[in-house]
Amino acid sequence: MSEYDTIVVGIRAYLSRNDLLANNDRLLQYVENGGHVVMQYHNPNDNWDPQLAPYPVQPGSPSIEWRVTDQTAHIDVLEPNHPVFSEPNQIGSSDFDGWVQERGLYYPSSWDERFTPLMSMADPEEEALDGGLLVAEFGDGTYAYTSLSWYRQLQAQVPGGYRLFVNLLSYPHAE
Repeated sequence: MSEYDTIVVGIRAYLSRNDLLANNDRLLQYVENGGHVVMQYHNPNDNWDPQLAPYPVQPGSPSIEWRVTDQTAHIDVLEPNHPVFSEPNQIGSSDFDGWVQERGLYYPSSWDERFTPLMSMADPEEEALDGGLLVAEFGDGTYAYTSLSWYRQLQAQVPGGYRLFVNLLSYPHAE
């Protein structure tokens, strides 16, 4: 096991970090050996390949069709008993209040069935997107792919954004 419980990979990291792209197999080995990765969204043109995740994840294209720009869009929790919504923080509908600019972008258009989608949301008059937060087990570890705009919520100090992000970082290590 690694000295790190969780590794967070920033938005569009494969576009700017050639070393990450070249060493992605080490990241997957970390997960397989019991680590947890939180992979933030990627544009389809960011050197992202669906095979960079432990199971295929394909960002939607054109990207304008694969985002939720209404920061007040209703969120349906698809797996309400999942630990991401309860450990260490109990997450409720009020945790999605006060989000800024958008819910998320570059949602995947497809993903391997071994991923579990945890949330569904939509802009008004649009079809719901279920790929905003995907989780999967891989070997002894876990991998989360998220299209939610965490950097906006954290920068704006949105309490619910922090609470949910802490849960995502803690999964599956929270008890």
